[in-house]
Amino acid sequence: MKALILAAGLGTRLRPYTLHTPKPLFTLNRRPLLDITIERLLAAGCRQIVINTHHLHEQIDRFIAARRYAIEVQTRFEPEILGTGGAIANMADVWRDIPLLVINADILTDIDLAMVYGFHATHGHAVTMVMHDEPRFNSVWVDSKDRVAGFGAQPNDRAGMRRMAFTGIHVLDPRVIDYLPARGAADIIDAYAKMVAAGETIQAFIVSGHQWEDIGTPESYRTAAEKHISPIAFEQATGRPPVAPLHKEKLQGDGSDRNWYRFSDRRTSLVMVDHGIHPHPDKPAEVDAFVSIGRHLFDVGASVPRIHAWDPFSGLVYLDDLGGRHLQDIARTADAPVVRQWYRQVIDRWLDMALEGAKGFDTGWTHQSSHYDRNLILEKECRYFMVAFVNGYMGLPETFDDLADEFEALARCALADALNGFMHRDLQSRNIMIQGEKIYFIDLQGGRLGPLQYDLASLLIDPYAALGRQTQTKLLDYATAQIHMRTGMDENTFKQGYMYCALTRNLQILGAYGHLTRVKHKPFFEAFIPGALATLRDHIALKSNRFPKLATLAGTLTKRLSNKG
Repeated sequence: MKALILAAGLGTRLRPYTLHTPKPLFTLNRRPLLDITIERLLAAGCRQIVINTHHLHEQIDRFIAARRYAIEVQTRFEPEILGTGGAIANMADVWRDIPLLVINADILTDIDLAMVYGFHATHGHAVTMVMHDEPRFNSVWVDSKDRVAGFGAQPNDRAGMRRMAFTGIHVLDPRVIDYLPARGAADIIDAYAKMVAAGETIQAFIVSGHQWEDIGTPESYRTAAEKHISPIAFEQATGRPPVAPLHKEKLQGDGSDRNWYRFSDRRTSLVMVDHGIHPHPDKPAEVDAFVSIGRHLFDVGASVPRIHAWDPFSGLVYLDDLGGRHLQDIARTADAPVVRQWYRQVIDRWLDMALEGAKGFDTGWTHQSSHYDRNLILEKECRYFMVAFVNGYMGLPETFDDLADEFEALARCALADALNGFMHRDLQSRNIMIQGEKIYFIDLQGGRLGPLQYDLASLLIDPYAALGRQTQTKLLDYATAQIHMRTGMDENTFKQGYMYCALTRNLQILGAYGHLTRVKHKPFFEAFIPGALATLRDHIALKSNRFPKLATLAGTLTKRLSNKG
């Protein structure tokens, strides 16, 4: 068997993703579709494969050169796209004596290619087209003897005819070249139409009960990725294939643009997070940080969900299903002693993650910044607060520059007494799951190295939990005692850094709530703004002599919000 993989297309319907990655190199479970197709051809007994290329052909050349397949696999560059027929005619020098199997590079299928090739040898006709019933694409007329009768427009005699879809897989005898131009672009379907008109028989090979996915659009690629990776994830998690069909349930999202789903097979369930297709695979993305940091923390024994399967390009990640109970649920409903007991356990598990997670942490995994530093504080917290909350949500005219000197001082203070470790940066009660008696931390993609004081502040001043001031104080005392015991850091020094980190975190919270409410149109977050602003006002009052302009602004915002309400 010899085969031609048609891979020269521009992938126009998949833009902008094909601007940087040719469609055949789109991945499924971290394997390019082209590699999956080649391996299926090898398994079918193929001994030579040619791949026609055009768009971003250098990437395909490099991929093939690096793979070192057991048989000859060569690429054939087309300076100008020759079309499906022109690409086949361009194979004349290597296709003389035996039938050629042709397959599109943009389909994912489990159709038995060896059976298709063997079937072609049984009927003696020039072409076998593999057909199936796929209503989205049904456009080929097939008669009662499984012969192709026409394309597109219905034939004059429709008796016994049905419309079917071409799978993109066909087997051709060399005499098909007689119906193709010697050079230049051509469409193989036009050639087949000429053959039918000339009385040639094109035999249909009808398949059913098979997998077949076209990845010609972002939606169809995502569907193919999901169908391909889901059973792999279940087998990785349980050691057995899932009980088909998998049930899919959309879960409530968060402040990000990601989508969350639960997949179950009646015995096991996993959660899948969809980050979206990665338009620039040569640049780090959120999904890369999500996976790399999550796997690292799991490996060092942190209380995080295990990741079972992932594909950075499609953006799909499958991980343990931890249920639907958040620490927020306990904080909002349980009595204060119960809440404090749970939070002490959370602090213990968090310290394990913060201290052990810093060991061997590769800052190259990070998506936004490698460390919590001055620039991040000024731009992503102070300026964010001013632009998204003060100006955008509250409609006040004050600018970042009006308070720049105090923001600079705040950044210096937040970093001065830092106890650095692994920093989650969004350690709030909705990112902490409770499964039975176990505690898990989720949403790790914002992780980096930075002050532990910041994560503790995120936990204690969290508007979702709305812990009372007395509870916050008791938990801060507990945490500083544990930190002193584990690291030797002076408790008062740690608390000094904590106070400033609580301010920077509070600014970030209000900036985020303003942005999510006003720009992202997510009203869920607006309900937490009054509590977050009250916390800022109270904390800044303790440092009003150091940050008088910020204290004044907090007072103005409080009055404005009261009037707004």
